[in-house]
Amino acid sequence: MRKIEWVFGYGSLIWDPGFAPVETARAWVTGYARSFCLRSIQHRGTAARPGLVLGLDAQPGGECGGLALRIADGDHDEVLAYLRARELVTDAYKEAILPLRLEDGRRVEALAYVMRRDHVQYAGGLDLAEQARIIARAQGGRGPNADYLFNTAAHLAQIGLGDATMDHLTDEVRKLLESDRNPPA
Repeated sequence: MRKIEWVFGYGSLIWDPGFAPVETARAWVTGYARSFCLRSIQHRGTAARPGLVLGLDAQPGGECGGLALRIADGDHDEVLAYLRARELVTDAYKEAILPLRLEDGRRVEALAYVMRRDHVQYAGGLDLAEQARIIARAQGGRGPNADYLFNTAAHLAQIGLGDATMDHLTDEVRKLLESDRNPPA
């Protein structure tokens, strides 16, 4: 793979990139949507009780906003190795170089981790109620699945890319967690 200058964060890379970008900018990619379409069996769930994490899922006419993160010139190999170890654990994502439109109008190409629809962990098409049930109850090596949702939704809002579907899902998961703590008598 050629030297990558930018990485596109649409989920946890927004709030936990794992490297120090030398520049960040809001960015958009067309032809894709952010969705809870990946069953997580390590970071936010287990094989016995998978969680759900975000994938950049191909969607004709779709658009996904996130952050473009520019890698420091001397950090390319180290950052790429880190991202591959983090994002390609089960090969449910594939690496793709996608064109981004930055908020200042620049056009750049960025590395993105795109969902593989042919992978056994692909979970596209789940309704929001099912997504909420899964997210509320799953936990993996990086903690509760709900924390992943809450952090992503909060950071999207913080950078001006609030998502009504993500906010609705957050509300539903909070209700489920509350009812688990306080079951009806």
